[in-house]
Amino acid sequence: MRLLLAEDDALLGDGLRAGLRAIGFQVDWVRDGLAAERELSNQSYTAAVLDLGLPRIDGLDVLQSIRKAGVKTPVLVLTARDAVPQRIETLDAGADDYVVKPIDLHELAARLRALVRRSHGQVQDLIVVNGVELDPGAREVKLEGQPVKLSTREFDLLHALMLRPGRVLTREQLESHLYGWGEEVGSNTVEVHVHHLRRKLGSQRIRTVRGVGYAFSPSATAPAVAAADLGPADESAIDIAPSRPAPL
Repeated sequence: MRLLLAEDDALLGDGLRAGLRAIGFQVDWVRDGLAAERELSNQSYTAAVLDLGLPRIDGLDVLQSIRKAGVKTPVLVLTARDAVPQRIETLDAGADDYVVKPIDLHELAARLRALVRRSHGQVQDLIVVNGVELDPGAREVKLEGQPVKLSTREFDLLHALMLRPGRVLTREQLESHLYGWGEEVGSNTVEVHVHHLRRKLGSQRIRTVRGVGYAFSPSATAPAVAAADLGPADESAIDIAPSRPAPL
């Protein structure tokens, strides 16, 4: 899960980035509102943690700007501003959660998972699709009830696919989900992780749409997809199971 952290306090920002990375998040950290607005407008993030008291552009202005531009990334506001009118204004402006500092790191992680869960129409943290169970909090995977050991990257890639069963994600989207700033990405990195997942979970669960990307099959009987049936290769997501739509 790739997050944008917008926090100008160096000590707090460094601690949050290190702590969230230690429990499985990929974190890009910016220290002012202008950078936060730019990154949220131009990059793909699973969620964002946004301080309000940012230099250059206030966090509330960042939130209003990205929502006006149609950016749907779930945003958790983490701030020292605790007045009720401020909370109401921020939530009405498009924040998905509002938390007053300080906060326990594990509570923050749970709230972020809840934001992502709700944004994909899920009612519980456990994701169960086609015989595979994925627990984002415990970072555990089971196949037909039996534990499966995955690497960190394999887990993150599987999570991205299972959040959107029946939807095709491009290699670029998956790379964005797996890697933060400054991390080297090999030309066939995603393909290698997909190969390992297929070996551990069965080859039919992750489908390749040639020239486009990959999708997690919502059922063992999900129809195959031909590349000729699809639109442009850079399309953000393409249904292969129209009865199971899911947002990016």
